[in-house]
Amino acid sequence: MFLAPINPVDLAIRRPIHFLPNFPRTRRQQGVAGSCSAGPARVQASAPARKGVVVLPGLGNNKKDYDAIAADLEEQGLVVNVAEVTRIDWLRNAAGLVDINYWKGTLAPRPTVDWYLKKVETSIAAVKERTADGSPITLLAHSAGGWLARVFLLGYGTADIDRLITIGSPHLPPPEAPFVIDQTRGILKHVEDNCPGNFHQEVDYVTIAGKFLKGAKLGDRTASNAQKIAGAGYRQVCGDAEAWGDGIVPLASAHLKGARQITLEGVYHSPVGAVHVLEDGQPGRQWYGSRKVLKSWIGFVTCPRSELKTATVKVEDVLDQVAG
Repeated sequence: MFLAPINPVDLAIRRPIHFLPNFPRTRRQQGVAGSCSAGPARVQASAPARKGVVVLPGLGNNKKDYDAIAADLEEQGLVVNVAEVTRIDWLRNAAGLVDINYWKGTLAPRPTVDWYLKKVETSIAAVKERTADGSPITLLAHSAGGWLARVFLLGYGTADIDRLITIGSPHLPPPEAPFVIDQTRGILKHVEDNCPGNFHQEVDYVTIAGKFLKGAKLGDRTASNAQKIAGAGYRQVCGDAEAWGDGIVPLASAHLKGARQITLEGVYHSPVGAVHVLEDGQPGRQWYGSRKVLKSWIGFVTCPRSELKTATVKVEDVLDQVAG
């Protein structure tokens, strides 16, 4: 999650999508239990005029990966800016290698990730130039961008930020267990210790997770290769190889206590490797930002704060939306 932006599950399942195991799916989106009510998602609300959204890329991703979701958000009347991150930028995290705390597993996020935080600051400034003074700005953070957003809010403050929405973000440090290695080398523990859950009460937190693939232990002869590879990754993130997740991040790690928690059925982790339509015309592997999936949760971006807390959420079947 930190220094090695490799997506082994994508390598295993990118082309032969049809070979994925026929694992059971529930027919409704599931809300993961937490201190706030949870539920899937279409909030019936109109978008405030010219609200800003800053998209924070995940580990190994670059700005271009989010062109489609940014365009779809702009179509909703939102002012959108994607942080100017390139793939090679992620090599800057290697600066942490010279810190003894990296090797001890007690690394703090700063100054190692300051390069990313500065890009977030620049994107927020760019949105402010296109919106009226005082217009709310939502941080929409993918994957590692989620915990990086939490680091940003802790260090830079919450001025003008009304909401943090994370999609497929590994928020929680892994358990201390044999053969489980914290890939952030202590950063996630630092974040959880210093700004746990919905830490900033003036900011609304929404965590969105995908239930795409159930992992499996490497020795499970009944499981597919994709499940085994996903399971190996899940184990390093949450300690459980047999967890459900979006192919990269397990559900157990993707939600924050006190956040509005949304779990989407059949939704894959990344725009890289997502396949919107198969050759036979059937829906392919959809990620959080695929257009029809986005429609199921965009209300959490557009609705005012009062409606986020009290809105009636219409339960819909994401799989049917994708097929439609």
